[in-house]
Amino acid sequence: MGEGWNRLLTEIGRFAAVGGIATFAAFLVFNFLVHGLYLTSDPWLSGRPVTAFVLANFVGMVISYRLSRYWTFRHRPPQHADGGRTAYFVINTVTMIIPMACLWFSRNGLGLDDPFADNLSGVVIGQLLGQAARFYLFREYVFQAPAEMHLTDFMHWTEEQTTDSSTRGRAQQPGHGAAAD
Repeated sequence: MGEGWNRLLTEIGRFAAVGGIATFAAFLVFNFLVHGLYLTSDPWLSGRPVTAFVLANFVGMVISYRLSRYWTFRHRPPQHADGGRTAYFVINTVTMIIPMACLWFSRNGLGLDDPFADNLSGVVIGQLLGQAARFYLFREYVFQAPAEMHLTDFMHWTEEQTTDSSTRGRAQQPGHGAAAD
């Protein structure tokens, strides 16, 4: 398998791990707001699952951005001056429609309102479909194609990597950044 395929598979694995962490955080927040998560018998948003879903996924979105930017796509510089934040949040907001539609259909189309149905439709099915769309869109519109690197540079930090004030603490490959200009 070529280096490009290895890089893609590593990105997919890291993206899936980040998505899992962010989804778990959103899962906890959503279930607390809608079902009480065994902590309260009067959940704050029990009659408003879509509102709770949006709030919970905003928490997950913040976690996802930080981990994606500094781990999953650290070898890909952002395409925008703001570090890709605006494009990232726009893409997340737009693709949030996918799991929300699954949750809405489960609640309103199928009449299912138990925790299992909510989580299966919104957190599992909807999030998986949304993750696939986000992975493609982030690689295409948020983070640039990586500079030519060897797979070992991508997988692990090396002693030759340095940081300087012009990179705001981000590691740079030798020959890149302000020192090379």
